[in-house]
Amino acid sequence: MSLHIIIDGYNLIRQSGFLGSLETRNIQAGRDALVEMLTTYRRVKPHDITVVFDGSRAPFDCPSRDRIQGVGIIFSRFGELADTVIKRMAATEKEKAIVVSSDQDIIRHSSAFGCATLSSPEFEQKLVMACRMNSVEPDNDSDSGWIPTTRKKGPARRLSKRKRQNQIKTDKL
Repeated sequence: MSLHIIIDGYNLIRQSGFLGSLETRNIQAGRDALVEMLTTYRRVKPHDITVVFDGSRAPFDCPSRDRIQGVGIIFSRFGELADTVIKRMAATEKEKAIVVSSDQDIIRHSSAFGCATLSSPEFEQKLVMACRMNSVEPDNDSDSGWIPTTRKKGPARRLSKRKRQNQIKTDKL
């Protein structure tokens, strides 16, 4: 089953220190940096990725839908919020989608349709790790193997079924 990552673009940019500083200087620079990070992430993890921006801040010559190196970019229509576009996509994709946003309204709506959710700062950490993995080749050390132990690991109590399913989906990122 292929995962579809739906990202609240401006929410992720404003939650990030690096992308937020770029956006304060130039909004287009913040969007471009986010799309560049997402394309790098897509090279490491080939999931479907769609980033949604508010159309009120879209460049005049930019189409409402675009695709750059496999990353879908959607600008909402005039008078429509990106939140409604994300909610509509979450209702369509259901359990195949992971919604990235820190907006509680979007998170509640997406969870109601069975989508896994991830906060913007958590996803940003995964983006940064993917960028580092793409730039540095992992070295294969022979001494970095598994060490057997009898010590028990993990929590003593089990998460709820919904939280376990959410965790399984987000671990694939």
